[in-house]
Amino acid sequence: MLSRHAGRHAGLSSSRAAVSLARRQLAFAQSRQLFTKILKSSQQPRNPLRRPWKFLALQHVSKRQLSGKPLPQRSSRLLNFAYRTAAWVGSSVLFVGVGIIAFFLYDASTYKTEGVQTDIAVPQMALNPRRGGPKNLPILEVYLDDDDSEEMRRQKNKPKLVILGGGWGSVALLKELNPDDYHVTVVSPTNYFLFTPMLPSATVGTLELKSLVEPIRRIVRRVRGHFVRASAEDVDFSSRLVEVSQRNWRGEEERFYIPYDKLVIGVGSVTNPHGVKGLENCHFLKHINDARKIRNKVIQNLELACLPTTTDEERKRLLSFVISGGGPTGVEFAAELFDLLNEDLTKHFPRLLRNEVSVHIIQSRSHILNTYDEAVSKYAEERFARDQVQVLTNSRVSEVRPDTIVFTQKDENGKIVAKELPMGFCLWSTGVAQTAFCQRLAKKLGDAQTNKRALETDTYLRLNGTPLGDVYAIGDCATVQNNVADHIVSFVRSLAWKHGKDPEKLELHFSDWRNVAEQVKRRFPQAVGHLKRLDKLFAQYDKDQSGTLNFDELRELLKQIDNKLTSLPSTAQRAHQQGKYLAHKFNKLARAAPGLKANDIIEGDLDAAVYKAFEYRHLGSLAYIGNSAVFDLGQGWNWAGGLWAVYAWRSVYFAQSVSLRTRILLMVDWAKRGLFGRDLIAY
Repeated sequence: MLSRHAGRHAGLSSSRAAVSLARRQLAFAQSRQLFTKILKSSQQPRNPLRRPWKFLALQHVSKRQLSGKPLPQRSSRLLNFAYRTAAWVGSSVLFVGVGIIAFFLYDASTYKTEGVQTDIAVPQMALNPRRGGPKNLPILEVYLDDDDSEEMRRQKNKPKLVILGGGWGSVALLKELNPDDYHVTVVSPTNYFLFTPMLPSATVGTLELKSLVEPIRRIVRRVRGHFVRASAEDVDFSSRLVEVSQRNWRGEEERFYIPYDKLVIGVGSVTNPHGVKGLENCHFLKHINDARKIRNKVIQNLELACLPTTTDEERKRLLSFVISGGGPTGVEFAAELFDLLNEDLTKHFPRLLRNEVSVHIIQSRSHILNTYDEAVSKYAEERFARDQVQVLTNSRVSEVRPDTIVFTQKDENGKIVAKELPMGFCLWSTGVAQTAFCQRLAKKLGDAQTNKRALETDTYLRLNGTPLGDVYAIGDCATVQNNVADHIVSFVRSLAWKHGKDPEKLELHFSDWRNVAEQVKRRFPQAVGHLKRLDKLFAQYDKDQSGTLNFDELRELLKQIDNKLTSLPSTAQRAHQQGKYLAHKFNKLARAAPGLKANDIIEGDLDAAVYKAFEYRHLGSLAYIGNSAVFDLGQGWNWAGGLWAVYAWRSVYFAQSVSLRTRILLMVDWAKRGLFGRDLIAY
């Protein structure tokens, strides 16, 4: 039995082995046949579409190569992360190291070990200028550097353009002016341009003073011009001479003349005193030295309040900060001061000081930021109320004493109440007034200048009362005269006499009125908004319903438009636009000069013939109100917000900064404030 079973098992094993062998032989034959086919197909043009399986494989590989997914990793995730981190850190260190080495190599190349001395040709007229003019003073006709290069020599015979002042308008003019058309001279008592919108930030150490200034000589160099550090004293319009003064090394005043072919007055303004007594006890915020004095005074008051000999009453007075004026400057200073007291005071001074600090804003109108939209003003007031900054509206300062400020306030019943507020610091920021130089010019020009706050110009920015095309005024020192009625009435009178008609009996049909409106729009661009519906205006002032406007009706219509036109704001934005306007006009006048000279056209209203009138475009107003900002874009568009609005506010002023140097300094100052806080140092 066992042998029978063993034989049967052996038979099964042999049969299975035979089947397995047959299967292997069949598989080998099939593989060989498949290999032969593949070998034959490789000798033919490849077409992956004829082999779907191969096409899918190629497509898979292609997708794998284009995919951004990481390849399968055999090592652990921890080791892979460590490897990538080390590679990233190493690359960063290498990049920074290369940058540092490149910087030091560049810095080393800026040093010169040997002085370069060459013979320099200086014109004799520059060393010994001739004397002349009404006061027989030296006349600066030739400069020391007129022969420094071939380009400078070519500039000598160009028309002389003299710019008084180095503010927003003057800098905008210099940046847009064609360098090859004029011999430019800038006269200013300071040799730098000041970025005034950020000046409140410098009073508390948020920004450094050097971050807000740019050397005028660096700006003037673009037009190959000259800079004279002096103060303008007077102008002789008939001789085309500007009288300037400066003190020599002995402290003695010296005066001389600077001749001009075109003169641009952009000397700015001064703070309006409003006839208040005791302003010598106040601080102002117009110049870089004002910011330095304010910073020293604030820090000094904080230090005095910490002394053991200071009484409680005296401490409260020292820590009472008063701002007279609720305009943008006063509001932004109050906001910056609050930031200093709230963010840095508690870290470095006794906590008692924070409880006794008080900030007050005295505003003569019913709202602060009264030139902004009412919603913006209310938001700012609510923000200050939350931050415990007291806003005293409907109040007028009558006297500023060394330790108190006296003012009157209108209560809810309209009754005037006299009040007195102890103070240790007072900022006076209440509008602008004419400089002494502008007052002398206005007095000299007589009836042509009727505005008591600024020099009046026409819509081409030419100073009224001076020869056409000779003298221009821009910025805070000037205002564009709104005399639509006078101009158009004179135009209509001359037109009537030209056609042999009596102006008083003239009657204008609607088509005539439309022509007059076009003349108004062209001459006075600011009136365009008031002349949108000519048909309604025509019907409104056609009192007798005759279908025509007589001379009296036309005069009344134009006077109403005059009353609706407001003075342009005294802002950096307006001065900047006026400077750019003058630069474009001067460039066009220079291009048109050869043609005008060939046709013997040297007199007359060349500005109107060559270029359009100035049109101010309001791009919006903005203000910082303490870790928050408000924006008034005009036409009812406004918005306000917290830190995101602050960054938007910074971005606007960062973009408007005059150079790459000042932009880098602003970024460094903002980063330094965030990392280390403000510098509580009195210089």
